[in-house]
Amino acid sequence: MARAKGAKIWDVDGNEYIDYVGSWGPAILGHAPEVVVDAVRDAATRGLSYGTPNPLEVEMAELICNWMPSIEKVRMVNSGTEATMSCIRLARAFTRRDKIIKFDGCYHGHVDALLVRTGSGALTHGQPSSAGIPTAFVDLTISLPFNDVELLRRAFRENKNEIAVVILEPIPANAGLYFPGEKFLSVLREECTRHGALLIFDEVITGFRVARGGAQEIYRIKPDLTALGKIIGGGLPVGAFGGRAEIMDQLSPDGPVYQAGTLSGNPLALATGLAQLRELERINGWNLLEESGAQFEHLALKAIKDAKIDITFHRLGSMFCLFFAPGPIVDLASAQRSDLEMFTGFFHACLNHGVYFAPSQFEAGFISTAHTPEDIERTGEMVRKALKAL
Repeated sequence: MARAKGAKIWDVDGNEYIDYVGSWGPAILGHAPEVVVDAVRDAATRGLSYGTPNPLEVEMAELICNWMPSIEKVRMVNSGTEATMSCIRLARAFTRRDKIIKFDGCYHGHVDALLVRTGSGALTHGQPSSAGIPTAFVDLTISLPFNDVELLRRAFRENKNEIAVVILEPIPANAGLYFPGEKFLSVLREECTRHGALLIFDEVITGFRVARGGAQEIYRIKPDLTALGKIIGGGLPVGAFGGRAEIMDQLSPDGPVYQAGTLSGNPLALATGLAQLRELERINGWNLLEESGAQFEHLALKAIKDAKIDITFHRLGSMFCLFFAPGPIVDLASAQRSDLEMFTGFFHACLNHGVYFAPSQFEAGFISTAHTPEDIERTGEMVRKALKAL
């Protein structure tokens, strides 16, 4: 791709596409919105990075703590991977335990201890999902099926007083898009509290997208720590993590947990992020995104019905996914029933007609406030044609 503006993106050959990737989530106002471009231009004239705290860091911290009440203190980093990695280290230090529980299908960046999938049995040692990860790291990570309450309880029982933390995407958006069951998150919160483990919500994708206060606002669950990224940088590299003050106080220089980064909290990323978040609030962007999402859902469901193909459509606000598989889809295993050959045909048919969806069955799509009703209508028509061709 060569450039992007609003809801459109252009490749190096000059072809135009309606974009539903949006830099994998950060472009919630669309590409290069004036308010964000003006903010980055203004910030750049005052210097790109100081190596010291700056006022924008304080403003961002105050905004995050105000919008997400579970966060009492926050620290800026440079990526979602840094945020989740730092949360894990902090949780281990706070609990003085080593083991981690994560869930298949939830992605938390390229952290060694988190690139783990279920082993031969659900509660046996997991397997690394990347080369270069030592077995010793994997042995401390238990990966469970998402939405399985009984296995979660059993994991705590069989690892009594050993679990430091449970980390998850409250709404998994890296294996397509599926949702927590009615009681899953509340049971998870109860089990962590009962067993003295911390609960981390990875809201790098859902934070400030699905609601002003993220997924934790929607489900009314209060995690101990939260990882953030993407939208809070307005398109520039950024991350943040925060939570209960007593936990965050373990970070250096106040506590023994080391964390640092040369470019963390740099004024360029924070100026753009603040501009985007404030504009999102000013225009009541979440209502606009819900309207566009509902319009697309209506058109997509009609196209699916007319095509008579067994497709499961999921949407929450401005996030969506078409699984080329029958429902219900509630975890990674059910998502993997998808017909990948059929998805590939669908993707390329849409791309050839000027609609750019994520090039993987196991990714979510993102709508921005820059998508017009006409963009959505045209997309619905292209989806109808693509499905009919299959």
